[in-house]
Amino acid sequence: MRGLIWRWVLNAGALYLTALLVSGVSIESFGAALVAALVWGFVNTIIRPVLSILTLPFTIMTLGLFTLVVNGFLLWLVADVVNGFSVSSLWSGILGAIVLSIASSIISALIED
Repeated sequence: MRGLIWRWVLNAGALYLTALLVSGVSIESFGAALVAALVWGFVNTIIRPVLSILTLPFTIMTLGLFTLVVNGFLLWLVADVVNGFSVSSLWSGILGAIVLSIASSIISALIED
């Protein structure tokens, strides 16, 4: 259970770092980052698999690059739901999703289960 909480807090930190690195992505406070990280985890667990299946033909036609658009859209969706977190455009969402994925991958590699 402790590992799950640490992963959540560190992913919130990765989201906060993403807001610092990507113009167009902004977070008002670390509390908003915690809520956004929680919603981001929910969206990745529930909505992303369904959306990935629905957009599979586009993903195949673009050799997987459409996945970046799906991730950017989902980050924009999270920003639309969470107060204090905003994504100004789809391109900012796509770049933010790329940075967030890289940071989350590094965090997951560093934390033992």
